[in-house]
Amino acid sequence: MKDRFADRTEAGRLLARRLATMALEPPIVVLALPRGGVPVAAEVARALHAPLDLLLVRKIGVPWQRELALAAVVDGDEPQVVIDEEVQRLCGADRAYIDAQAAHELAEIERRRRVYLRGRAPLSVAGATAIVIDDGIATGTSVRAALKALRRRQPKRLVLAVPVAPSDTLAALRAEVDDIVCLAEPYPFHAIGLHYDDFHQLDDAEVLAALDAVGPTPEAGEH
Repeated sequence: MKDRFADRTEAGRLLARRLATMALEPPIVVLALPRGGVPVAAEVARALHAPLDLLLVRKIGVPWQRELALAAVVDGDEPQVVIDEEVQRLCGADRAYIDAQAAHELAEIERRRRVYLRGRAPLSVAGATAIVIDDGIATGTSVRAALKALRRRQPKRLVLAVPVAPSDTLAALRAEVDDIVCLAEPYPFHAIGLHYDDFHQLDDAEVLAALDAVGPTPEAGEH
């Protein structure tokens, strides 16, 4: 089992190869968590001849260590906030702090929607096979929020596909999806970036380039 990737593009190609062996019923919609998940998902979308959309979610960190996920927020008609109750108990953050941070992160989500999607409405996933992709999972808080929000949009089958994640996090996420595809489940798990030779932080231009490389994005079922 490969547990190290040259970059997100290689990880996406390997993930696409694995997904291609599954009996995935069309229509298929691939959804990337930006920024890091976009180049991975672009490879999958091209390989499966599927449209690519974004699933916009933002992490809310603890007050003194923003990289440690306390909660996550997903945009939508009713923005969904998913809280890691154990982290909240340990750090003592109250709901007022979470709500204030959620409002800030929703503003960033709206900025990304304008920049990346250029005003395009989200693709419908109702009755489709929805494949959610990121470049890796650590605690799973952001991904859990994204999956819960996506499930409300009534896909027929919900698949989570990532290059690398810890097995205990994947186990905790299994109730949220119909299938999980993960190329590597290293133990002990330290950080996603340790499993990539190139894990630089993507800028908006790179995200747009990956989206454009997939080509025109049809409605689900038109491909």
